[in-house]
Amino acid sequence: MLGYIVRRLFLMIPTLIGITFLVFMLLAMSPGGIGASLRVSGGQMESSKAALVESYLEDRYGLDDPVLMQYLRWLGRISPIKIGEQDQVKPTGGLVRPPKALNPPPLFESWFADFELPEGRVAEIEASKGTAAAGTGVGREGESLEVIEYKAAAKNYAKARADYLVSKKELDKALVRYAEQTGIEGSIKDGKPQMEVFAALQPDTVAPSWNYVRDAGLGVLEAYENAVACRAREIAAFRSGPYPKDGVAILPDMVSLALPDLGVAFSRGRPVKDLILDALPVTLLLNFVALPFIYLIAIPAGMLAARYRGSWFDVSSGAIFVALWSIPTVWAGVLAIGYLADNQYLGWFPVAGLHGNTADGMSFLPSWGSQGFTIGWVGDVLWHIALPVTCLVYTGFAVLAKQTRAAMLDNFNQDYVRTAKAKGVPGRDVLLRHVFRNSLLPLITMFVTIFPAMLAGSVVVEKIFSIPGMGSLILEAINLRDRELILANTFMIAVINLLALLLADILYAFADPRISYD
Repeated sequence: MLGYIVRRLFLMIPTLIGITFLVFMLLAMSPGGIGASLRVSGGQMESSKAALVESYLEDRYGLDDPVLMQYLRWLGRISPIKIGEQDQVKPTGGLVRPPKALNPPPLFESWFADFELPEGRVAEIEASKGTAAAGTGVGREGESLEVIEYKAAAKNYAKARADYLVSKKELDKALVRYAEQTGIEGSIKDGKPQMEVFAALQPDTVAPSWNYVRDAGLGVLEAYENAVACRAREIAAFRSGPYPKDGVAILPDMVSLALPDLGVAFSRGRPVKDLILDALPVTLLLNFVALPFIYLIAIPAGMLAARYRGSWFDVSSGAIFVALWSIPTVWAGVLAIGYLADNQYLGWFPVAGLHGNTADGMSFLPSWGSQGFTIGWVGDVLWHIALPVTCLVYTGFAVLAKQTRAAMLDNFNQDYVRTAKAKGVPGRDVLLRHVFRNSLLPLITMFVTIFPAMLAGSVVVEKIFSIPGMGSLILEAINLRDRELILANTFMIAVINLLALLLADILYAFADPRISYD
């Protein structure tokens, strides 16, 4: 058994890679690609601020790299085996990484190969490679000099990267104007210059628009050199160790072990791990309350229906469960809010949320006080989740009860049941110890398929009742095309599904001694 479990765990790795790669490529092939919604999320803003946002996105998500490289970088972050310099951990728990390298300026080796900066400007850039000046307003009281220096260097490099991006956009405008005047075919696509076309041609220095291209090229070169100098200063500040290193080094600055990094959700500006830890307990609460109701009602009902096949209980319970299963959850949720929660009608339950406005001032458990009986914080939560749990529960009766009935009917017709009856074994023992135990395999299969859905959350129920669980979080991530949040949820659900299937195989062996993996 142990060898089988180890093999299955190793086989999970390529399966997870395949699942996450498929989702990543679907995001990449969506209209505008992965970074489209991120780049326009700020709306209309001045070019410097837009460039600062784009610089941040490129650093955080690597949107200027090929899609395959972006995926490999994400895969490296969630892997517990880290390659390269160790990340550092801020006191808030956020990770600090070495600054990302700059892409060389466009046409740097062709049109602008002979361009040089004025000697005075070169000296200024070289002088800026020293340590970052203190007193830049980025440090806090009690922080070490290394932290202050690193924050100043990171701030300066972010500004230099933004200036570099702005200068590249100015060069793009100048090249578009140049191409329109000189009539170069195929050099402009979707309003953007195609650098490979320009690089294959010699510049026409006589053209009236060449002066704009030349000035823009000098601006890009100067911004690039300045950004390179700022990056060198940030690398030096990073290597001085302003924060503790993350994980455990195996080979210093080459290979280390650390916890998976799920990234930062751009839509909320918070670590994905924190968002999941906030939403997951809510979803687990709903499902841990709902599942016992489903199993405690459906399985006994299925057992009785099989035991008294064709009776009024068998027919009526089957009809009721199928009728409930046929009611759409959306419709049931809306009706529940409209009639059971609306004060214009019954008003028995809250409309939305998990707590009332006064829940923070309540005692934890129900109690009697000077103002009479209070339901307490626990009672308030149960009161709020009554309708959502009902909507989660009623659709599960039919499938589980029918599956239990079918499995037990199949075993009722087996020879060992007739033998047990012939030996005088009581009917209760025949039902529970023989028939039900041998009917567990399909029930185990159903349980392990339901369990991962608990972590994914019910999108419909959570949306209707405004519950901040995993379902609402995933739906928001899809609407905003938040890559980090979608991939983290995909990865988590895939891991839970694979572990649940492994758990099913283990439970099969315990439930049926005939099953062996040796």
